Amino acid sequence: MRNVKMFGVALVLTAAAAGYAYADQPGADWMSADQIKQKLMESGYSSVTKIEADDGHWEGEGVKNGQKREFHVDPHSGAITKDGPDD
Repeated sequence: MRNVKMFGVALVLTAAAAGYAYADQPGADWMSADQIKQKLMESGYSSVTKIEADDGHWEGEGVKNGQKREFHVDPHSGAITKDGPDD
């Protein structure tokens, strides 16, 4: 029974490590996070508190018009593709 538990623990740790290793990374042809932050500031954001590559786009959180917002940004054009309240 102890071997089964140890195998289960090892399996979970391996899966967690694999997930971390395959975390989304910005593409070589993407605008930088700093360029995206600048675009967001030009669009009315007063601060950007989080930005990361995810599922082929930049996404994150910030403050716009005094509200916490969530955004998605096209990594090539810098166009905001989603901008809504952060739940």
